[in-house]
Amino acid sequence: MKFPSLRINGLHLVLLIALILSACNTEKSSEADTVDDIIASIKEKYAPDKRIALFDVESEKNTAGYIIKGKTNLPEALNALEMELESQQITYTDSIEVLPATDLEGEIYGVITNSVANIRSQPSHSSELVTQATLGMPLNVYQKDDNWYQIQTPDKYLGWVDSGGVELMDKTAFDAWQSSEKLIYTKIYGNSYTDSDISSQVVSDLVAGSILSKVSEESSFYRVTYPDGREGFVLKSEAALFQNWKSSLDFSRESLVQTSKSMLGVPYLWGGTSIKGVDCSGFTKTVYFMNGMIIPRDASQQINEGILIDDSKQFDKLIPGDLLFFGSKATDSSRERVVHVGMWIGNNEFIHSSGKVRISSMEKQADNFDEYNYNRYLRTKRILNETDEGLIYLTKSDVF
Repeated sequence: MKFPSLRINGLHLVLLIALILSACNTEKSSEADTVDDIIASIKEKYAPDKRIALFDVESEKNTAGYIIKGKTNLPEALNALEMELESQQITYTDSIEVLPATDLEGEIYGVITNSVANIRSQPSHSSELVTQATLGMPLNVYQKDDNWYQIQTPDKYLGWVDSGGVELMDKTAFDAWQSSEKLIYTKIYGNSYTDSDISSQVVSDLVAGSILSKVSEESSFYRVTYPDGREGFVLKSEAALFQNWKSSLDFSRESLVQTSKSMLGVPYLWGGTSIKGVDCSGFTKTVYFMNGMIIPRDASQQINEGILIDDSKQFDKLIPGDLLFFGSKATDSSRERVVHVGMWIGNNEFIHSSGKVRISSMEKQADNFDEYNYNRYLRTKRILNETDEGLIYLTKSDVF
């Protein structure tokens, strides 16, 4: 029996090779897509908000499989990634650095040593100011870039601070600082001095919320030390022993309003969270901090805390201390955007940082009616005395 011969001309051969190569490339592409999808899913689960969690990971194909490289401060995310890659039988080499970096040599704690330290998005003075940290604030330190340190604040916010604003410590030094008796500066703004005399040389300026270590009491002054070892004297009338101050906190709407009004006229500063300048959420954050609560940094984070009070402009439901959020509502083609926040103070008025800290009204007939924010109002949340993961009470947590 004869079988027909198989003839393959040049064109057929080229097409056959192309088909084989295409199949191989598709297989490789599919596997690469799988690796990238795994990385993306782990990031979405463990680090959906890059402002508070670091998972900067990518893959690179090589002859032996994949190199998984990058940095993270989330060991649990790395473990989850490795387990998923292994379950998919993907060959990989782990080149991910888990922070803190080893070249910090154990100095992975920090304490802010200036009255206000600027925290930036990148290790450069020209980079965006994302937040601020006040004197005495403890930090986690993750890595160094020249004279800059990547840090994380107690509210988990990530950023870079220059070396002049932070004192690095190992665990022994940090524990010693944390266990020392503290005082908190309660006046809006002032100074410390080289001697127990306000006519002596200024050591530094101080802002509301500054935390210092108490050494002794001398007449009408506290003798204090800074995180970097400097010493100074602070008027007793302008500060309080931290434990006494905590014990006196009443978490009341009246105290929130009083604190907020003491900041009237403070200029708007993008990224600001101190009396030297505040943005909208930096203002509400500062007001709550001076009343014993650490709340999330940004308006889009603050809106996720507490309980819903109103979303239909029924302002009679609100009480002083409630947070009002503004922005644009979600549509079929876009997500909700939260871009502004203010605090209700009663009498149909709210206080917020817009150009400067000011009081505006939701009453259309009022002289200070804020039509712009009235029209972009989203909803109101109540966080005072609520218990959410993002709310830290200084009476219940040893932050300082």
